[in-house]
Amino acid sequence: MKIQLRYFASIREAIGTGSETVETGAATVAALRDELIARGGAHAQALARGRAVRVSIDQTMADEAAALADGAEVAFFPPVTGG
Repeated sequence: MKIQLRYFASIREAIGTGSETVETGAATVAALRDELIARGGAHAQALARGRAVRVSIDQTMADEAAALADGAEVAFFPPVTGG
């Protein structure tokens, strides 16, 4: 399936792009994140397990157990605070 990825803030800076389209067989956000980590390099660093990373699917907050569907937009971003 084809997924549109979006990266924000420090994750975008580390990876060097704000978006990309990927072909994946991942059924969940966790499996997708593992695929991206397996690429190595900047993806592995920015999305490493143990790092706080938030995710949304089609602009709705999701957890790593969330299922993916063809054509979904998955966004990764660091936790943010406001004031």
